[in-house]
Amino acid sequence: MTQPPSEQNPPRDLSEHAGVRSVMQALAEHGLSPQVRHLPDAVRTAQAAADALGISPAEIANSLVFVATTHDGERLPLLVMASGGHRVDVVSVAERAGLASIERADPAFVREHTGFAIGGVAPVGHPHPLRTIIDTHLATYPVVWAAAGHSHSVFATSYDDLVRITGGQPMDVA
Repeated sequence: MTQPPSEQNPPRDLSEHAGVRSVMQALAEHGLSPQVRHLPDAVRTAQAAADALGISPAEIANSLVFVATTHDGERLPLLVMASGGHRVDVVSVAERAGLASIERADPAFVREHTGFAIGGVAPVGHPHPLRTIIDTHLATYPVVWAAAGHSHSVFATSYDDLVRITGGQPMDVA
């Protein structure tokens, strides 16, 4: 009989991983000590995270990094914390955010501006604060889960705390 993937590959404690420590320190600075889950497999997508946690993808605060272009041509990082059930409408978000355009960032840009690899990008713990937009649909859920600095680690939080700790701008992103 075959064991479920979670029993074949038990989670390891990633509490001492530099990315996870960075996120936990940033959260502590905001007065938070959330539940952290270290998962047996990488959760690089909202669907994978939802499957591992036994929840819907909409309850995942998916960290998506974009290259935002201002109207004077400056290119800056933009973090969109989107409900895992949503696809970001880049035209609408750019317009409402006062930007000329936004486009998905490549892995090197993501790591340069967040300090994390794709799949582990957390809402906090970056080398420098990022302009952040928070999907208002996440307010639907009392608990949402976000990446905790490693593709195998997530933490529980609330919509209100996400807005507070990131200084994020609430917006319908779909």
